[in-house]
Amino acid sequence: MKDTEHQIATSVLVIGTGGAGLRAAIELAERGVDVVAVGKRPKSDAHTSLAAGGINAALSTMDPEDSWQQHAADTLKESYLLADPETVRIVTENAARGISDLERYGMPFAREADGRISQRFFGAHTYRRTAFAGDYTGLEIQRTLINRATQLDIPILDTVYITRILVRDNVVFGAYGFDLEDGTRYVIHADAVILAAGGHTRIWRRTSSRRDENTGDSFRLALLAGGRIRDAELVQFHPSGLIAPENAAGTLVSEAARGEGGVLRNALGERFMTKYDPKRMELSTRDRVALAAYTEIKEGRGTPAGGVWLDVSHLPRETIMQRLPRVYQTLLELQMLDITREPIEIAPTAHYSMGGVWVRPEDHGTGVEGLYALGEAASGLHGANRLGGNSLIELLVYGRIVGEAAARYSRDLRAQQRSAAATAEARGEIDDLLAADGPENVRALQRTLRNTMTEHAGVVRDEDSLHEGLSELDDLEQRMKNVGVHPDIAGYQDLAHAFDLKSAALAARATLESALERRETRGCHNRSDHPHLDPGLRVNLVWSGPGQVEREPIAPVPDEIAALMRDVSSEGKLVE
Repeated sequence: MKDTEHQIATSVLVIGTGGAGLRAAIELAERGVDVVAVGKRPKSDAHTSLAAGGINAALSTMDPEDSWQQHAADTLKESYLLADPETVRIVTENAARGISDLERYGMPFAREADGRISQRFFGAHTYRRTAFAGDYTGLEIQRTLINRATQLDIPILDTVYITRILVRDNVVFGAYGFDLEDGTRYVIHADAVILAAGGHTRIWRRTSSRRDENTGDSFRLALLAGGRIRDAELVQFHPSGLIAPENAAGTLVSEAARGEGGVLRNALGERFMTKYDPKRMELSTRDRVALAAYTEIKEGRGTPAGGVWLDVSHLPRETIMQRLPRVYQTLLELQMLDITREPIEIAPTAHYSMGGVWVRPEDHGTGVEGLYALGEAASGLHGANRLGGNSLIELLVYGRIVGEAAARYSRDLRAQQRSAAATAEARGEIDDLLAADGPENVRALQRTLRNTMTEHAGVVRDEDSLHEGLSELDDLEQRMKNVGVHPDIAGYQDLAHAFDLKSAALAARATLESALERRETRGCHNRSDHPHLDPGLRVNLVWSGPGQVEREPIAPVPDEIAALMRDVSSEGKLVE
């Protein structure tokens, strides 16, 4: 182990190198502000690159009657009124500018013959407002942002794991971490810190995230710095995640498969959506389809492996090859399955954290001076159900706004007060873990946690089960005190996994305690013991540590937006 501690100073530190972090870093660099971005996985393989569907903005290129106000109304309606109206206004009103920023950076959007950006229907949108690039939209956005960051010479360290945000008297002064390859420690002094380290969906057994990402890092880093977590219980389960192979469980089968005419059947061969949404069938919303599949499996009509069947084999082969090339390729690679001939076995999978770090709508400040949160790490836009395509535009809009805010904050800072004690605490935490030689295996404990969350806080929850989940979590936290951490010649992954586990346990507690408090069924949050929506619970739940959940009132929806809110048919549209 290198005994070195590398010191870096920069005006602004960005934690996370996905779309959100890169967009903020670009804004800072374009304003001439010194910025460093760090990530725990290669920037070219950030989670943003998995987003297939598209990015929303009311450009009115296809439907001239569309407007940002209608986009706002659709977003609030889909959120079951838990989204923050001001956050929604900021994103929808600035969405067109977000798209033009991407164009300026060279994003290859699909276009109509006359050169207009092409837009398609997606989920519960009133009009066609989803811009795209094939079924690789997220990947193209990530590439575009990386290219721009390269042009601007933004330093990106993509093997650095941040373990603590450094704070003195509720004011940020940097962050502490280590290099995943050689263990070198990093003390990064910064005027402002932007947290863009993703969500917490990896704490479930089936998830569309890959290994070692979305383990709730943002939750832990923010909470230890003095921030709070809002709406931790509101997690979107995607209806169609693969069951096998085990190491890819939860990998998404794009909803385009249902949009193009795929049919869902249970183990008895019944097309079960007739029972749950006879009008929209397979084109129903994510929360409805996920709940339907979950119910079929739970009531014993699932496959032996615990799934249902998604069948596209009745579609013409050329339709599959042209419209679903990624799905075809994925199944061939992972299961040697030819979807033109055989059905796909799927089950609901944890897909997106709609809650996250508490932030102010105007600049995504966290209440800790100089600390901002962004992207899936933040909260406020999605409420209890997310409109497909809204997460990507959020990155672009708030990436610019937060970059601007952090630049201003750094410029106006009179002096930076550091704390040797805070740095020593961060250093000591790593020292203690490296000296840990207990009998408990970190990976095995991660698996235990994921089983607990799947069992007790999955698609459907109830009081008794959530209490059982908390009791299992108490046991797990005791076992975590006896882990063994053993870096080896391949690097410091074991140390990273130990921190992932700390984050996951904290995120799990936030989720379980908030889910207990939300005694109603609303959007993605199904309580079998409270099956109805409770108007008194039109609040956000803010978690500030074990046993501390507060209700936060939500501002009223402005009249001009409320007048546009209506049920949207998804007939003939691509679902989210």
